[in-house]
Amino acid sequence: MKTALIQLTSGTDPEENYKTVAAMARQTDADFILTPEMTPLLEKDAAALRTAVRPEAETIAPYRELAKRRGIHFLLGSAAILRRDGKIANRSVLIDSDGQVSARYDKINLFEAALPNGENYRESDSYAAGETPMIAKVGDLSVGLSICYDLRFPALYSRYAGEGVDVMTAPSAFTRATGKAHWETLLRARAIESGAWVLAPAQGGHHADGRRTWGRTMAITPWGEVAGVLDHDEPGILEITLDRKQVADARARIPAWRQRSGG
Repeated sequence: MKTALIQLTSGTDPEENYKTVAAMARQTDADFILTPEMTPLLEKDAAALRTAVRPEAETIAPYRELAKRRGIHFLLGSAAILRRDGKIANRSVLIDSDGQVSARYDKINLFEAALPNGENYRESDSYAAGETPMIAKVGDLSVGLSICYDLRFPALYSRYAGEGVDVMTAPSAFTRATGKAHWETLLRARAIESGAWVLAPAQGGHHADGRRTWGRTMAITPWGEVAGVLDHDEPGILEITLDRKQVADARARIPAWRQRSGG
């Protein structure tokens, strides 16, 4: 399946962010398009986020229309979504080629860090954690959903591997510090231990809310090799072709994904 990973520098204006995604989507003929974490709105200030956040239907409507108009599968990497209980979710939404929502995943592991450069993050101050892993179909591919900081928690991906997924998505917004140190290593590790594709569309650059993100959107093969990378932090498109045969080959060589005894 021809697949495109879009790298963005999302700001605080959802309409402008959508226009950017729509324009970039026109540059590819991929059947499956993925965007980064917090595609519609990247806002680190908790009060400003609370003012700007909207329910799911309103937030994802233009992206549903885009998927339907293009006849593609579309992963809205994640968005801040106002839940019915008044809490905010960091939610990944998978949309099918008819513009219908086929899966939702709320980020289970919320980012928390105190970095040497003085940056401090506590995502739980703004967001409620999800509880449920999610596997969905994209064509004939089985896809396990995750978001960014989840990459540091291998159990989620082990569960997906045990369910036989072909692809695991990890839309992200890594900081420059954590990205430089850990980004590629984490992505390759999750692919190696599961024998599945890992697709990681990323935010990159200097954002309107003041933060800077790492970029370097990557696709990792089931054997743990880098299938493609945008080696920068500017907006861009990474195109690859997903092949299920590579999943079968990797798992046949080293079936670690089904050897969970700890021996």
